[in-house]
Amino acid sequence: MSDTTKREGQEEIDASRAPLIEHLTELRQRLIYSLLAFFGTFILCFIFAKPIYNILVWPFVRVVGAEKAKLIATHFLEQLFTNIKLAMFGAAFLSFPVVAVQIYKFVAPGLYKNERGAFVPYLIATPVLFMLGTLVVYFVVLPLLIQFSLEITPQTGGNGQATIELLPKVSEYLSLVMTLILGFGIIFQLPVIVTLLARAGIFGAAGMRSARRYAIVGIAGASAVLSPPDPFSMLAMMMPTILLYEASIWIVDRIERDRLAKEDPPEQA
Repeated sequence: MSDTTKREGQEEIDASRAPLIEHLTELRQRLIYSLLAFFGTFILCFIFAKPIYNILVWPFVRVVGAEKAKLIATHFLEQLFTNIKLAMFGAAFLSFPVVAVQIYKFVAPGLYKNERGAFVPYLIATPVLFMLGTLVVYFVVLPLLIQFSLEITPQTGGNGQATIELLPKVSEYLSLVMTLILGFGIIFQLPVIVTLLARAGIFGAAGMRSARRYAIVGIAGASAVLSPPDPFSMLAMMMPTILLYEASIWIVDRIERDRLAKEDPPEQA
């Protein structure tokens, strides 16, 4: 292949080639940085586990009321294990930007210059969309789920019926919040994944429109797996995901139009 036919940036990639041992050394360095970021944020989250947990409990307190809000622990070390689980979840969340940057720095030398520039917006969009999914859980889905649970749970006994009171376990409440945040965080990555696949030419907007019914079935299945085992959480995850799918169609359509505009520029008079 002659120099005139080489893609732009090929010389830069050729110059960055290194023996296998250097790649392994680079990979080890990136893993060390990622682990240090994880363990550092883990210690920080463990120290502030109680304030963080109180923040997560706020939707329950807001719906039930500060006087009636009560969570229970059923064994002596439940709070300790809950704090460890919370610290691990918080560390994974807070250290993600560092891990993503390390992954980018490892793969960037093998990308063309224009590919590196195209990769950066996705690196920014991923945590932003995850945070958006977290906010939807915190301010919309979780309060609605708690309110729904209160309405279907009998509060008083009498007439031969037992009193049933909603008293969530500390660990179970945290597991519910973590499951919802993780599920919505993954689901909200749909525009990023779809846009990447569209840029790779795997499918287009027309194909996504024709496959809409199958996508809805797939979204329902994914929501059933990623959400807690109740129909309310499943529906709460399905609805915004379907909207994200429709938004992804619009994004892919814009990408295709921009690609056609670059391939067929208008003729100048």
